[in-house]
Amino acid sequence: MMVARTYSVALMGMTGSIVEVEADIGNGLPTLMIIGLPDTALADSRDRVRSAAANSGCPLPTAKITVNLSPAALPKHGSTFDLGIAMSILAAAGSISASSIEGVVHLGELSLDGRLRPMNGVLPAIAAAARAGFTKFVVPAGNRREAELVPGVVIVPVISMRDAAIFHGGAFEHVERDAIEPSGATDDHEPVHELADVVGNPDAVLALVAAAAGGHHVFLLGPPGAGKTMLASRLPGLLPDLDTEAALAVTAVRSLSRASVPQALATRPPFESPHHTATAAALIGGGSRQIRPGAAARASSGVLFLDEAPEFARNVLDCLRQPLESGVISIHRANAVARFPGRFQLVLAANPCPCGQYGAIDSTCTCTPNTRRRYLARLSGPLLDRIDIQVQVRRVTAAELRLSADKQRLTTAVARGQVNHARMAAAERLASTPWRLNSEVSGAWLRAGPRKLSPAALTSLDRALERGGMTMRGYDRILRVAWTLADLDCSGDPGADHIGRALYLRRSVS
Repeated sequence: MMVARTYSVALMGMTGSIVEVEADIGNGLPTLMIIGLPDTALADSRDRVRSAAANSGCPLPTAKITVNLSPAALPKHGSTFDLGIAMSILAAAGSISASSIEGVVHLGELSLDGRLRPMNGVLPAIAAAARAGFTKFVVPAGNRREAELVPGVVIVPVISMRDAAIFHGGAFEHVERDAIEPSGATDDHEPVHELADVVGNPDAVLALVAAAAGGHHVFLLGPPGAGKTMLASRLPGLLPDLDTEAALAVTAVRSLSRASVPQALATRPPFESPHHTATAAALIGGGSRQIRPGAAARASSGVLFLDEAPEFARNVLDCLRQPLESGVISIHRANAVARFPGRFQLVLAANPCPCGQYGAIDSTCTCTPNTRRRYLARLSGPLLDRIDIQVQVRRVTAAELRLSADKQRLTTAVARGQVNHARMAAAERLASTPWRLNSEVSGAWLRAGPRKLSPAALTSLDRALERGGMTMRGYDRILRVAWTLADLDCSGDPGADHIGRALYLRRSVS
């Protein structure tokens, strides 16, 4: 008898920590004890591992077994450690090679018949271990495709605990078993909505293309039926495909969210539209024990659409202020901090009043001025100040509908080409900086950097600032939108016309 060790991964948000799984077999009553801050699900591994081993034909020794999960001070959650615990015990008993399991990361939950169940979070766990220098992983067969998305590692998929023991040199006869397939496995292919379906509202279409080109946030204000949801659903189709780093992050968040087990690397930007009854934990992320990503994290590198935004609880909306500034979602607990990616494009849509008819040509609003003010005041000033583009969307009249029937409208393919060209121009201009999109550029660089604009171009903007019509944050955001409009026009530096159009897109709501 000896001490044998292997490795597993403890996840806290998107951050994975390597856990050393040690097993010692000593004298005493036959017990299996797991130490090292396990939660309830992990403590239940005692019964799962013993039953799985017996039903797999490789039973555990009838002795006192102690399993230590190190570092002991790190909280450990879930059933991810089942396979590592089983392999370390068999190696300590001499049933498999102790040298074979060293340096290998084992991930997987055992069923009572010895087969391995697919698990969530395999992709971020393997990515974290790969960054720590590990190259060989044993995972459930149902997670094979997800695990192989991480480049530069060796994946060993196994159907059962018996197969894993055979891989590590155990003298067991192979028994054919059916793998447990992931019940939520799916290849997510979001439908691309056609921009040409949008009739009228040229300002809103321009705002949508500019938002896609510069990565700007958008606020759409208008009565019901004006097309706010229709416009928002077309924004993901205008965005370019995800690069490798963003695709890995998006797929890892999907793996953690328990919504589905990814079967392929995500290539298109995600689109999330939570209901207005969503809590702060549902929007940002959270959980009493294991912290899960919310809608904002799942929308990272894509679009987070909040329809009927004033109907959301004000404290829920204000939770978005920190990720809008930093691009990172941080969830603090007493014993740890979980971080998720939070660089999404926010699209807010709202009616102008509770009845929704204020400003509509063909309807009469029944709300008092005080009621209208209170309704939109649910969107806090600091939140709206972080929205680069704020436009009004109006209902399409019958005359506009007839005129648009014979008019060539902008298609999604053409608009995406314009967006790609504008993003390439911005990336080339910002090549020597840490930014790649106009929405990411700091205000100091815009106002005093090597590409600062001339006083003549900034006249209207300076006048608005002097009159108290905007804050310095709003001033900088208008400059960012102006650069995006100039990139779309292929005109180099923004002129007074681009500043004026950006000012209109920022203040047309008021």
